[in-house]
Amino acid sequence: MKIIDLRSDTVTRPCTEMRSAMAQANVGDDVFGEDPTVNRLEEMAADMLGFESALFASSGTQTNLLALLSHCQRGDEYIVGQQAHTYRYEGGGGAVLGSIQPQPIEFEADSTLDLAKVKSYIKPNDFHFARTRLICLENTQAGNALPMDYLASAASFAKAEELRIHLDGARIFNAALKRNVSAAVIASYFDSVSLCLSKGLGAPVGSLLCANSELILEARKWRKMLGGGMRQAGILAAAGIYALQHNCQRLGEDHENATLLTQGLGEIDEIAIDVHEAQTNMVYAGFSPEAAALLPEFLQQRGILISGGKKLRLVTHLDVTRADIARVVVACKEFFAGRSKII
Repeated sequence: MKIIDLRSDTVTRPCTEMRSAMAQANVGDDVFGEDPTVNRLEEMAADMLGFESALFASSGTQTNLLALLSHCQRGDEYIVGQQAHTYRYEGGGGAVLGSIQPQPIEFEADSTLDLAKVKSYIKPNDFHFARTRLICLENTQAGNALPMDYLASAASFAKAEELRIHLDGARIFNAALKRNVSAAVIASYFDSVSLCLSKGLGAPVGSLLCANSELILEARKWRKMLGGGMRQAGILAAAGIYALQHNCQRLGEDHENATLLTQGLGEIDEIAIDVHEAQTNMVYAGFSPEAAALLPEFLQQRGILISGGKKLRLVTHLDVTRADIARVVVACKEFFAGRSKII
């Protein structure tokens, strides 16, 4: 039985063609700047997003941290969403390793940060306070693609307030596809962008930080200090090149499957589905604590993996097919039908 894994789009596995590209990669010592495949990947990513330069790193957590360390100094502050990955899910790296203070703000319903609230949290130019230096946004956030007019407003706001603005664009290609623009259009509103290769794009490892040449030079120094200097990394970079060449447009299939999953689960009275016009490849579902405690094991016995919790996030990706979605919906209907009979 095929295992259907909806826990995250990080669970994707490299296809045969991607593995072949990795095996045949031309490599050198990347710390010396001599790995031709890494250099090609960095040039490709910078070009796709419209930046001068890019830096290949082991993970999105590392590229986001490199952005914080390169934009900010000790005692500076960045403003960020309360549920943002850069604040909540990256081990507090900016604070621990960079002495950079986070100032979290709750996201709005559309996954944006209210710019009026952001303004109210910018610290006065006074030695009693950390110096506000950076705004961090996330796109997609909770699976939602941020509105394009908001990105323009946020960029203008940051410039007026003399702040820099970084995008955790782990799923920037999902956002671009949803908003029917190129990733470069989204990236044009930011001073730096982190993009992930190992989520929906299907590479086994890696993220890129894109920015101007000066910031990337600073980030390269920080990457070395963090132990992120990899040697013959072209083997990994080759997977990233394949991902950028072949797997960006196909993300639309994941969006379609997420819509099908939303519709199917929406037919079950016991499940409350969050429906948002900006949805990409994530489905959020809520149900009773009793169901939450039993559903993961029930589905696992049927070859379906989901994360636990009262609020369920289901993520579609390149290893999940339309037929898999139908199988998940049938299994969920079976679970709730069986519970109603017991009651």
